[in-house]
Amino acid sequence: MTSAATSSVNKTRWLQLVFGVICMCMIANMQYGWTFFVNPMQETHGWDRAAIQVAFSIFIVTETWLVPVEGWFVDKYGPRVVVLFGGVLCGLAWVLNSYATTLTMLYVGAALGGIGAGAVYGTCVGNSLKWFPDRRGLAAGITAAGFGAGSALTVIPIQNMIKNQGYEAAFFYFGIGQGIVITVLALFLAAPKKEQIAAFAVNVATKVAQSARDFAPKEMLSTPLFWVMYAMFVMMAAGGLMATAQLGPIAKDFGIADIPVSLIGITLPALTFAAAIDRVLNGLTRPFFGWVSDQIGRENTMFVAFAIEGVGIYALSVFGQNPVLFVILTGLVFFAWGEIYSLFPAMCGDAFGSKFATTNAGLLYTAKGTAALIVPFTSILTTMTGSWHAVFLTAAALNIVAAVMALVVLKPLRASHGKRTAEGAARTVAAE
Repeated sequence: MTSAATSSVNKTRWLQLVFGVICMCMIANMQYGWTFFVNPMQETHGWDRAAIQVAFSIFIVTETWLVPVEGWFVDKYGPRVVVLFGGVLCGLAWVLNSYATTLTMLYVGAALGGIGAGAVYGTCVGNSLKWFPDRRGLAAGITAAGFGAGSALTVIPIQNMIKNQGYEAAFFYFGIGQGIVITVLALFLAAPKKEQIAAFAVNVATKVAQSARDFAPKEMLSTPLFWVMYAMFVMMAAGGLMATAQLGPIAKDFGIADIPVSLIGITLPALTFAAAIDRVLNGLTRPFFGWVSDQIGRENTMFVAFAIEGVGIYALSVFGQNPVLFVILTGLVFFAWGEIYSLFPAMCGDAFGSKFATTNAGLLYTAKGTAALIVPFTSILTTMTGSWHAVFLTAAALNIVAAVMALVVLKPLRASHGKRTAEGAARTVAAE
């Protein structure tokens, strides 16, 4: 490929990345905006908080566990049709939420939203891994940042609409708007041809080991490496999902939700301030740690980030009733948590190849759904113990264990996996 052709493809792949990021921004509120609807729904309908949070778990489970199926369609038919389908379901889900007068209707809306969001999320992350074999950590991080930070600009508008027009109006109008943007951008998405990325594949950073061949999903599932990664993903996702779903209730129970906090020249209620900063940091961490992992390796980066997350969650349990520290510490927690959505997909691509990247990353992403099953129990545990302390301690412990596993278990296991793969590929070439 000539330098001019390479330059043209480079522009194309960055444009594809931008389309993916915008689509991710449009589904961000479905997870990160949920916490603002919990208390209003409880006050309007008298539903139990734990019962409402079952909808959040349904959303996460359907968003994650069906991604491998959606990924198979992407690998076979391309990203366009899958994201188009996802955009329609995302819009429909929030419209249904706006009319839900029973928990059953709310759960159906959550399921539809999860399927739609998973189709968009899995496709966009998988597409970025395919277009950027030389910068997987950065590309996956930038794409995932759209999901992590995409709701930051709508924190205040959603809260204002809920306050002035009711949570039903916020579900309806934001659902319609987000769905339309996704369906339009879906028309411009495309997967790379092998010859388009050949020139970039040879530039893969030497600090990050790459698989000598592509692993089909069934092959990947038979490796110990995948299941260690899966277990670590669950451990890390659980704490962050708890904070995401329960941020509003936690602030309310701490008695600080509406207390004004002044930082960096801005004054906002503690919950609003925390939600806005959390989303920005949750977005920035993904390309940042993705880039770092491209330089120093995935496992080393995991150790640093996971340890920070564990310390941050513990500190939040101790000092979180101070409104200023609540804002600062939740920001730290989200900053040290969001990188799992760039590090794990990037490592999956490194270890198992690009050909089935969307499906393979989707299978790993189901760990988030497994972790989501824990979220409703945090409300039950809090009710039983009378505080959030036990929940925080459990989440902090899981993060510290995952940090140690990154160096002690994952790193040597991945090295062994890479060695066996390379030896097998060499034997295949020699036999031919």
